[in-house]
Amino acid sequence: MNLARTYTFISLLLFLGACNVNNEKTESLTVADKPPMGWNSFDAYDCRINEEQFKKNVDFMADSLLQYGWNYAVIDYIWWHQDPGDWGNPKRRYGHPDIRYASDGKPIDTITIDEFGRLLPSVKRFPSSAGGKGFKPIADYVHSKGLKFGIHIMRGVHRHAAYYKLPIKGTDFRCDGIADITDTCKWCNHMFGIDSSKAGAQEYYNSLFELYASWEIDFVKVDDILSPGYQQGEIDMIRKAIDKCGRQMVLSLSPGEAPVKMADHLAATANMWRISADFWDEWIKVKHNFELLDKWYAHIKPGAWPDADMLPVGRLSLGGRPHGPERDSHFTWPEHYTLFSLWMISKSPLIMGGDLPASKDSTFIFMTNPETIDVNQNSTNNKQLFRDEGKAAWIADDPASGSKYLAYFNLTDSLQTFDFDPQAISFTGSFNVRDLWARKDIGTITGMMNVKLEPHGAAMYKLTKTE
Repeated sequence: MNLARTYTFISLLLFLGACNVNNEKTESLTVADKPPMGWNSFDAYDCRINEEQFKKNVDFMADSLLQYGWNYAVIDYIWWHQDPGDWGNPKRRYGHPDIRYASDGKPIDTITIDEFGRLLPSVKRFPSSAGGKGFKPIADYVHSKGLKFGIHIMRGVHRHAAYYKLPIKGTDFRCDGIADITDTCKWCNHMFGIDSSKAGAQEYYNSLFELYASWEIDFVKVDDILSPGYQQGEIDMIRKAIDKCGRQMVLSLSPGEAPVKMADHLAATANMWRISADFWDEWIKVKHNFELLDKWYAHIKPGAWPDADMLPVGRLSLGGRPHGPERDSHFTWPEHYTLFSLWMISKSPLIMGGDLPASKDSTFIFMTNPETIDVNQNSTNNKQLFRDEGKAAWIADDPASGSKYLAYFNLTDSLQTFDFDPQAISFTGSFNVRDLWARKDIGTITGMMNVKLEPHGAAMYKLTKTE
């Protein structure tokens, strides 16, 4: 009798333990149960944003965008260097943040790093980080505004840590022992890849995310990890390190194009992953993302979002960095409708890239429409209905009302009127049509819909059957 009870008790413990493991995994991946919305510094500031500039964007978000769901504020790359890109590398674009190092591998440029090989924010650019505080004071500021705070990191270990053989926290291992010096980023020379088979490799990533958890980071964008080489070993180590660190964080992986064959692995480890290469304000890139999003819609699910990249709208490339001259987005007014409609109905994360305080008010028309945002955040069964050289359509369901969402796109260079048959989405009889961008009902229709669109333009509708 006692033995039976013991077996029962042990079985119960094992069952509860398994449940706990599954719950931990589910919790970690549903931290982004809806597509994340926010702002990232790269499209406007390249690698050189400072604390004052970042806080101005945070203040703008809190005052004008948070009420619509835009709540992640993210500092992009090379925040550990005091003057990134200022030495004028002749082999790279203007302002590129490569560092210089001697023939023996000794780094020449000054970076900010701790005794365990973990990069720290530059005190010159982020004064509140002085005294070893790291990004915690900025995180506190962001959180005080009701927002969430994120950072960008490059995968791997910094050359400085490997060259000086810095110890890995809590171990007898050193950074040079985990660095693969043959594995370097193709477009930014700071880091060596980490060999996941080496002793100390997991412990190093654990130490990084222990640090980020102490800073109260909510979002980590990890770069140079999907393309041109898929770094499965480092993705797995990062996932384990986040789960171990005791703090929920959105895990975003870059850059694309991510390989579709790895969709299951990505959905099991990351919250969002780039399906496109760097996306800028060019119509040809929008057209390409129609192709990419069509390949990925079957893999959309809560906590795991194919990412079509940041929205390059508003004021971009301040001071001529990182891509082209400083400008307002080159997208035309109709192209803005297409860009936002496609990102909304495909449930891509919505991360705006332009400088918020310097952007024109018209930019925010597309960011503050609760009806189109609702499509991105709450619709289901999102998929491309069709696409050819002249037009495309996406559909989705509104689970709250049973209505259908329809986004229709004019891919041609001329004004077009398209006929749409609602039977293509199993609608027969009469139905009410609401224009989501205009936020108004346009009447009851029976039979074909006529959709008139500007060149490169789009429309989004909500179709509801009449009784």
